[in-house]
Amino acid sequence: MRNLIVYAVCVIVAAIGFGAGYVINDTYSSDRTPVQPIEFSHRIHAGVNQIPCQYCHIYAERSRAAGVPNVQRCMGCHKIIKTDSPLIQQLTSYWEKKEPIPWVKVHNLPDYVWFTHKRHVKAGLECKTCHGDIAGMDRVTRVSSLKMGWCLNCHVSKGVKNGKDCWTCHI
Repeated sequence: MRNLIVYAVCVIVAAIGFGAGYVINDTYSSDRTPVQPIEFSHRIHAGVNQIPCQYCHIYAERSRAAGVPNVQRCMGCHKIIKTDSPLIQQLTSYWEKKEPIPWVKVHNLPDYVWFTHKRHVKAGLECKTCHGDIAGMDRVTRVSSLKMGWCLNCHVSKGVKNGKDCWTCHI
């Protein structure tokens, strides 16, 4: 009986430990809408002005990461557009100092996850499938968990199943 109690306590402690570690290390639930160094409105750029996602996120079609625009990309337009705006003056300050804008990552995955934007873009998946209606957001917020279960549900619903996917181990 004593061994059973010790075993049960160990199982409970392990479950609590894994659960706590999952919550503490869960970058998916914290900072879902981080404050950026410059207030950037996707609603104005992607929504009102209809700038395509891949104009700024130039690596999405050919790389793992979509990338964030460099200061030069932003200044391409903002050398002449809204130059008197305090936000554009912040941008210009980075440009003049030759410093990158230290954007805070919103959609973050653990290092052990192999995800490639390229494969999903080439498959015709729209950005909003995972990222939500970015074109309607003044401040980007993460709308989906991007956890493995969420991704697998999408793959199942779309009928994606081949040897190169996670299916080989997880189904």
